[in-house]
Amino acid sequence: MISYVGRRSGRTFRTPVAYRRSGDELVIGVQFPDAKNWWRNFLGEGGPITVELDGADRTGHAAATRDGRGRVAVRVRLDPLPGEPD
Repeated sequence: MISYVGRRSGRTFRTPVAYRRSGDELVIGVQFPDAKNWWRNFLGEGGPITVELDGADRTGHAAATRDGRGRVAVRVRLDPLPGEPD
């Protein structure tokens, strides 16, 4: 699950997603992106996101990109856990 604040409404939303993880980075592939709006909150410079991982919430920064074939990926850089180096 991810949680984020809507760019227009200012409301907090929770959405189930699938992702690939490599260390402190996640990649969320958005299936049928034209039928979904949530990923647009992370266009441009991106924005804050919370991801439920291993039963705990982790914060991070997400940025969405769309390639020339219309595929959308949201890349998340997780914030360090307390006590971890930056």
